[in-house]
Amino acid sequence: MKQVFLLAAAAMFSAGVNAQQVSGIVKGGNGKTIYLFDDRDNNPDDSVVIKDEQFSFKVKSGKEPAVYALILKDINYPMLFVTGDAPVSFVTSLDTYPVASAVKGNDNTLAMQQYQKAFQPLIKRARTLNLEAQAIDPEDEAAKNAFRKKAEEFNKDVIITGKGFTSTHPKSLASIWLLMNELRGRLEPEEFQLLFASLDKSIQTSAYGEGVTAYIKSMKVNSVNVPADDFTQEDMKGQPVKLSSFRGKYVLVDFWASWCGPCRQENPNVVKAYNKFKDKNFTILGVSLDDNRDRWLRAINQDGLAWTQVSDLRGWSNEVAVQYSIQSIPANFLVDPNGNIIARNLRGEELENVLQRVLK
Repeated sequence: MKQVFLLAAAAMFSAGVNAQQVSGIVKGGNGKTIYLFDDRDNNPDDSVVIKDEQFSFKVKSGKEPAVYALILKDINYPMLFVTGDAPVSFVTSLDTYPVASAVKGNDNTLAMQQYQKAFQPLIKRARTLNLEAQAIDPEDEAAKNAFRKKAEEFNKDVIITGKGFTSTHPKSLASIWLLMNELRGRLEPEEFQLLFASLDKSIQTSAYGEGVTAYIKSMKVNSVNVPADDFTQEDMKGQPVKLSSFRGKYVLVDFWASWCGPCRQENPNVVKAYNKFKDKNFTILGVSLDDNRDRWLRAINQDGLAWTQVSDLRGWSNEVAVQYSIQSIPANFLVDPNGNIIARNLRGEELENVLQRVLK
């Protein structure tokens, strides 16, 4: 069984030019090594041995706030802080680390500590669940099913806690960190995107927010069971056609071009699938990356593409191709009657097999 929780330090990016003082007291920590990590890799920037229950680091800070982690040897969970103008200091202990009894610093650091406090009970539950998972006999189906129910309840509580925190901290980098580390794998893509959109614009446009935006974009490119973004483009007669106008049918949105050899080779398979399933609530919407109208129309006729075709004749700059981050063709995705993408890049027999399965 996989572990169900890990408070990780996600790899993002930052640039630092100024030095900032970060210090703390770790009660009972004498002789322990504490490591300083930035948000760019898994190699420590620095380390010190705690003496007189105290530690201190000089941390580089740049124009934008950056997340750093203090990792105490033999303790799995990092104490997180954010660079800024003011010095940062913590008071904690071996028993409570990474939660501090006192913290001073910028608002982002204070919010990050509140995030860690909010998740401390969940961390304790996760430890218990992980130990339980390790003890389950792989052949014991009853025990595995019982554990799955506990894991599902745990995940629900993580989501509730995470969404509650982000709603009260829309201007904090901690909300971005929580979103990417605790909620990314637990929320449906649409809900994840809505939660990110609920954060303050200053957070959405930060370096960390740009990382989330890139993730959402890649998620749209590769995900299934997500809504298909609507679009409008002109057909061969210059009439506007909207994807949403096909709502109620299964629609294969097919990206191709007359100049694309692999596309032309695949077209007979697409034609075969169309002819086989066109009377079963299925159709195709072709989106051409052509830039020459005559060649586009000639290829449609030569290959017998009898379905609706659209193009803005801008080649790789085709607005729909850019919208869906199409990097190579042929490419396609299958939209169900409710407007959700249920499959991507279906070729040859696979296209027919999927259509056979869904068009019952």
